[in-house]
Amino acid sequence: MTQYKLSHFEKIGFGAGDMAVNVVISSMMLIITFFYTDVFGLKPSDMALMFLLVRILDAVTDPLMGMITDRYTTRWGRYRPYFLFLSVPFGLSVFLTFSTPDADYNSKLVWAYSTYIFVTLMFTAVTIPYISLIGVLTDDPKERLSANGYRLFFAKIAAFLVTIIVPMMAGADHWQGNAAAGYQSAMGLMAAMAVLLFLFCFFSTTERLEHKVEEKPLKQQLALLVKNDQWLVLCGVCVLGTIGYVVRGSVALYYAKYYLGGDSTVQSLFLSTGVGAAILAMVASTWITKRYCKVKLFKYSQMAVGFLSLAMFFLVQPGDMLLAFVLFFLISFVVDLHAPIFWSAIAEAVDYGESKTGKRVAGLSFGGISFCQKAGMGLAGGVVGWLLTYFDYVPEQAQSEFTLTGIALMLTIIPGLFHYLVGALMKRYRITDDEYRRLLETLNVKMHDPHQDGPASPQTKIATGV
Repeated sequence: MTQYKLSHFEKIGFGAGDMAVNVVISSMMLIITFFYTDVFGLKPSDMALMFLLVRILDAVTDPLMGMITDRYTTRWGRYRPYFLFLSVPFGLSVFLTFSTPDADYNSKLVWAYSTYIFVTLMFTAVTIPYISLIGVLTDDPKERLSANGYRLFFAKIAAFLVTIIVPMMAGADHWQGNAAAGYQSAMGLMAAMAVLLFLFCFFSTTERLEHKVEEKPLKQQLALLVKNDQWLVLCGVCVLGTIGYVVRGSVALYYAKYYLGGDSTVQSLFLSTGVGAAILAMVASTWITKRYCKVKLFKYSQMAVGFLSLAMFFLVQPGDMLLAFVLFFLISFVVDLHAPIFWSAIAEAVDYGESKTGKRVAGLSFGGISFCQKAGMGLAGGVVGWLLTYFDYVPEQAQSEFTLTGIALMLTIIPGLFHYLVGALMKRYRITDDEYRRLLETLNVKMHDPHQDGPASPQTKIATGV
């Protein structure tokens, strides 16, 4: 066990990659639902169906991308080349998704499907290599946790920029009421930033560890993953947590505009308040986990979100901006305390599975988590669309009391329930820091003593020529 230390510069470079990824994640969680209904002009029910149908594609592309990253390596490494060669297509897909053609409804629906599929494919092609990258930068759990702290801090910076720049730029007087042109320009700027950030991530990071991956049929890899109970726990956590996060984030603009009665500036500030709280949570989580059990922090923070969400629903009345901002800040802070822990836990679960079965399944493990995240996003998008339809939401007009109550439920109690379930599920997660150190020691012994009883050696070596 070498336990490489990472420089601050490399951690920043690693974080830049997630900042690029989160141009899409943030827009999908916070902007795109409002964009499709109030700017692009989709019916909420059509939008809901599109979100669900496109996510079916991920059932094929995510495992496929995971297997591709397992099979191929280059002189730049196994994962980094995707940032170099796919950065521009990724940026283009973001720009086109937020472009609104001047056409009839059916043609616009075709455009929405086409561009949403394109951005989903590009998201898969760069995200799975990115979330796999931490496993080859270092094998030190503290360094991984620290690097993920940087990563998630920069991810929230991206979300902060999206929430500040996009609504305010789209609502600027310069566009003379043409919000479609405003959104296209604002997201075009975000897309260009993402391209540059991916290139910086490529040039500033180094793959030091090389895991020799045995070629195994997909069926055999899936069978091995099913035996990894800790990975399965993380899959459930990812789906439930993503649904809660996306439902809350998707309705935040509607809540600020209709429930609180805010203009574009208030809407932007409301979104950025949540993101700002999440940025502080990244810093706080790194500090807390140095002194407190990371698994307990994960579990209790998510359960606390359920109670805070309940309080916000009953305490905040329409137009009550100050209390709404305060409680939204608290919810956003507490909910993201778990984030650095989760992304470090995936790499640890891969090692856990290797120690349990003697076979390493890395690419499909990360691909499976990515699929769970996007499945959660698709399900949440469908839920939001159908709930908006059920609560009689009509864009750009005064909403009924029934609709306002529905919007409040979608920001508070509904997502809060999902986060509470995440906390309850984490009771089954057992890989604490002490347990992981013992796991690595066991793997290290077996690597140097292949005659020891038990699973085969992990076949991990120092990479050369990267």
